[in-house]
Amino acid sequence: MDLLRSLPLGLYLEQPQTWLHKIDPRVKFAWLMSFLTSYVLANNNWRVLLVVVLILATLIARIPRRVWQQQMGWLLMLSFFVLVIAAISPDGLGVDYQSRLPANEQILTQPANSNNIKEPAAEKKAYSYVLFHKGPVKVTRYSLSLAVRLSTLIFTVIYSTNLYLLTTAPEEITSGIESLMQPLRRFKLPVTEIALTLTLSLRFIPLVLEEVQNLFRSVMTRAINWKKLGLKGAFKVWMTVAERLLENLLLRADQMANAMMVRGFTSPNEHRVQWHDLRLKGRDWLAIATLILFWGIRLAIGTQA
Repeated sequence: MDLLRSLPLGLYLEQPQTWLHKIDPRVKFAWLMSFLTSYVLANNNWRVLLVVVLILATLIARIPRRVWQQQMGWLLMLSFFVLVIAAISPDGLGVDYQSRLPANEQILTQPANSNNIKEPAAEKKAYSYVLFHKGPVKVTRYSLSLAVRLSTLIFTVIYSTNLYLLTTAPEEITSGIESLMQPLRRFKLPVTEIALTLTLSLRFIPLVLEEVQNLFRSVMTRAINWKKLGLKGAFKVWMTVAERLLENLLLRADQMANAMMVRGFTSPNEHRVQWHDLRLKGRDWLAIATLILFWGIRLAIGTQA
């Protein structure tokens, strides 16, 4: 089991450099916020469209298949299970549904009028609140709509964030967010400290995955007989592993802090670090124009009825 390769969540892809890598981090951050906020009060068509756009962006960017195949596969599987479970679950409306038409068929005729020309009656589409009902399985319009909302929300939130971290270096993220937070300096907020904390947090993600991977391997190599231990014994083993994981992470954090202090990095304001040179280029302006078009389409056709 190699978590760093099979499930590279939150890790930066250094090679190959795709066109998503070359876009300004501030523009990509605006796109990320657009994906996360345009979902609010949107109809289901727009929510499904967001999923399709994320998948197409991954394919068009030519990100290696080994990077996104497994994590996208697991995420799509999770979203599908949520879709199925929410669709067949009760919709929460305790109402007995019945047809709007009388039980007995009746033919209503109008008195003949020679002055009026009879026109063929327009066909009316049959409306049914219950879309599928067979045995204990029942799918209603509301439960299906709720299922689509939940499944697309899970995929959009997780995968859009992961795609942003996959194509943006931690230093670029720090520089972009620090640049966007410059107006907050007027309110005496520690913008530089916040940016530094964010950088260290992003750098800490691979260390957490590495520690989890090493502890998991150490448990597997000991060939523990889980059936003989029973539920209580297995719980004690995993609690010991979790305690060891916490100790290792705190040790890594202490080593990182000592390394910064040895290098004289005691205050971000006294030791300014130029993380990344931010300049908007032609492709960035094109991405901004596309973002404006994105919100125009959202406001035009994506609003929930």
